[in-house]
This record gives sequence, structure tokens and C-alpha cells, in this order.
Amino acid sequence: MTESQQAAATRLAQLEWRWKAFEDLTAVEVYAMLAARSAVFVVEQNCLYGDIDGLDSDAWHLFAFGVGEKRPPLAGYLRVLLPDAADADIRIGRVLTTADFRGIGLGNAMLERSLAHIRAQWPGTPIRLHAQAHLQGFYGAFGFTPVSEIHEEDGIPHVWMRSA
Repeated sequence: MTESQQAAATRLAQLEWRWKAFEDLTAVEVYAMLAARSAVFVVEQNCLYGDIDGLDSDAWHLFAFGVGEKRPPLAGYLRVLLPDAADADIRIGRVLTTADFRGIGLGNAMLERSLAHIRAQWPGTPIRLHAQAHLQGFYGAFGFTPVSEIHEEDGIPHVWMRSA
């Protein structure tokens, strides 16, 4: 293992993971979630869209926080929407890693952790996500396959992907 790989593995191992229903989130966690989503999707990706979509209150939220500070920085985040009357699939969305935590394998760790939790809690339920098209290979490594054509959403090519 190179020194760079070792440093990345150490940073990844130091993260604090939190998996919570919306009603269990603290004000600090909600603020961190919304600030990170704005920083990544609106500012970095220059994408103006309605992030506050009314779905967070029914979702489960996975946070990965850095350590060692009074207010630890949010390193990564995603949300999970459970099946409902309109959709029988579990949906993973708003997947992000913040700029200071990229390149350490955090995206892989978040997907591994969330998929293990989903499959343990809701076995046999199909899982779907709306991926940015350039990330098909990343999600494909976790068993997701495209179920739609590539289409534009908020100015960015996307594709629906599903895993049984």
C-alpha cells in the first residue's frame, strides 16, 4: 500500500457514521445536510433546482462526518426513500462527497454501508437510483444496471439504474 493509499484509508477509518430517520436528526445535522447538498449540487455543479422537495421527512439519511473538531465537517451524505403507494422500489438519492473528502474511497464506503443496511432491513426489495450518466460504471460495480435511456435533468445527463 502506498503512502497516499494508507493516508486515504486512515481518513476513511476515522469517519463517524450516522444512519437516521428524519425525525431523529438534530438541527446541526439538517443544516450540514442542506449546506453540503447546496455546495455540491448547486454551486459546484452549477445546477439550479428545488432541493427542498418534501421527501426528506420520509427518508432515512446516512451521514459520514469527519472527526477532531468542535463541529465535525460533513464528509459524505445520501438519503434513502422507502417504498410507498407511488413507488415500490427503495430509492437512493442525493449521494455526495464533499470536496475535502474526495479521493479516499468514501463513495464506495457509503454505497457499501447503505446497501448492506437496506438489504438487511428490507430484503428482496429492488433498489433504484437516478445516477449522473458518467457514474454508470461506479454504480454498476454495486450491481446497478440502467433501466432508462440517458436523459437530461437540470442540465446534467442522468440515467435511472436498478438493482434487484
